Amino acid sequence: MASQNSPESQPTKTSLFKQQKDGTTFRIPALIYISDAHTFLAFAEERSTPRDSDAKLLVMRRGSLHNGSIQWSPAQTLSSACLPDHRTMNPCPVYEKKSKTIFLFFICILGHTTEHSQIATGKNRARLCYVTSMDYGQNWSETKDLTDSVIGDKISHWATFAVGPGHGIQMKTGKLIIPAYVYYFHRRCFPFRFPLSVRPHALSFYSDDCGTTWNIGGEILMKSCECEMAEIIDHDEKRHLYCNARSTQGHRVEALSKSDGAAFDKPHFAQKLVEPGHGCQGSVLSFPVPKPSDDEDEKQNDPSAQLDPKTWLLYSHPTNKKKRKDLGVYLNKSPLNASGWSRPWIINRGPSGYSDLTQYEQNFACLMECGEKSELEEIAFVEFKLGDVMHACDV
Repeated sequence: MASQNSPESQPTKTSLFKQQKDGTTFRIPALIYISDAHTFLAFAEERSTPRDSDAKLLVMRRGSLHNGSIQWSPAQTLSSACLPDHRTMNPCPVYEKKSKTIFLFFICILGHTTEHSQIATGKNRARLCYVTSMDYGQNWSETKDLTDSVIGDKISHWATFAVGPGHGIQMKTGKLIIPAYVYYFHRRCFPFRFPLSVRPHALSFYSDDCGTTWNIGGEILMKSCECEMAEIIDHDEKRHLYCNARSTQGHRVEALSKSDGAAFDKPHFAQKLVEPGHGCQGSVLSFPVPKPSDDEDEKQNDPSAQLDPKTWLLYSHPTNKKKRKDLGVYLNKSPLNASGWSRPWIINRGPSGYSDLTQYEQNFACLMECGEKSELEEIAFVEFKLGDVMHACDV
């Protein structure tokens, strides 16, 4: 049997987007599975070079699931997901089940303006946008710009912002959640008005009416950046919105909300989830606790087992403390417990970057940046089972 550290224990990769000889690079993966259509949608940014400032448009591939096998369509450029003179970045899809509508959120940045220059000058150049699809990603609407209607005057206090990247969620109540972060002015220098203190904070955009209108949720007060969110259902059927965010302090930032994201309580560092250097995006996914097998029925009859949560969490992220390498998947069977994370199962040895998780049927999939010498070489898709994670992590 292969050990956790052997190459044989890693799932087989399917390359979906590859860096080209002319420098064209694909970054920032986002993945969603639409069970209604047995279809995966894999998104990425197409860039003329690896630099953030050279992003152009979003690209997508559709994966059709038939009898356990996935057939991938050729890459499609999402030409309607743009604004004039802006570049399109940070794909963040969510599926609204009632109307069967896919909302693909993203930001549009003016020209080649960098995030650093926006933070340094305090002049935001980002726009909050989305497109929709009513036919499972085959066709997309024109872009809708929400910046003025949703953010409004608050933008004067935002140096810049972004969504995701990665997937959004729909909660049991129907609320749609789009994870995001903002670089917020805490102090300005008067009379020149350039920023003296700017810090990133994770937050969300949300809709309570199937995506007709959108609002801004509460921010995490700790310094936190790119994030994803997941809904946890506890043993009393109470909802908790969980946020897992990027940090530059060596460990991920976690926080819980009992108000569906209106406010987050007691943010803290997750000591078992390490960050390299300047940090890296990571993905989190909640899913129903699997039904017990016959030999576990006795455990389920134990009164203490009745206090177990109704959902577990998966999390993907590079596991190395110094570099973006060795992408791992972690399991948390006690998601309300800050120390409940397992050790990671390494699903990609070597350079690894951003990733996004999804569940399909009884299995899971991850879309990740990876390569032999650099994580910028390709974006690949892998499939695995919960049993693979539990076996490798000894949980």
